[in-house]
Amino acid sequence: MAKVLIVEDDGTIRTGIVRALTERGHVVAAAGTAMDGLKLAVAEAPDVVLLDLGLPDLDGREVLRMLRAVSAVPIIVVTARRTEGEMVRALDAGADDYVVKPYGADQIDARIRAVLRRGGASAEQPDPAIEVDGVRIDPRGRTATLDGAPLDLTPREFDLLHYLAARPGAVVSKRELLTEVWQVPYTAADKTVDVHLSWLRRKLGETAQEPRRLHTVRRVGVKFGLAP
Repeated sequence: MAKVLIVEDDGTIRTGIVRALTERGHVVAAAGTAMDGLKLAVAEAPDVVLLDLGLPDLDGREVLRMLRAVSAVPIIVVTARRTEGEMVRALDAGADDYVVKPYGADQIDARIRAVLRRGGASAEQPDPAIEVDGVRIDPRGRTATLDGAPLDLTPREFDLLHYLAARPGAVVSKRELLTEVWQVPYTAADKTVDVHLSWLRRKLGETAQEPRRLHTVRRVGVKFGLAP
């Protein structure tokens, strides 16, 4: 059970998801505007926020930035905006997940459980540090370096790099990455992995066209390690 805050201006959608999540055992608060949502986020201290982008008083990305400035609460963007650019901007602004409408109650419940599991992972005993091809990853301190220089990674980029570097030379599918790193079900249209791989490549100083450590294996997945 989680304490969920829903910020959604569509009354029909808001009522339906409040009812569905309540039936699944969650404690739910809801707001129809950005300002009401921000007030509830402070007053209720939710475990997770479901945030629509198309709000009447403020753009949802601005709300996302405001929330992220004062809280580490997991934020799942739920929106009708389905372009890759919108998803990139929302994730860049601090969203933990991105769900396109229409969505089912079971899907959003699974996404809530996934972000909460990720948030609780730090309480578990971390793996020892690993070093592969000049990349050193310390899960205890959640730090990474490339040839001794610090890498400025988001939490999800760190998790993705750690998962791949722990399996050097192994081809890892996008399905496996979504299941194990994001802990959400795989859908063929999901671009989350592609977007994060693109960001990670840039921070490692490479591109998809000229890879050094992150190599795409067409129709299969991606593998980590210097080419032989």
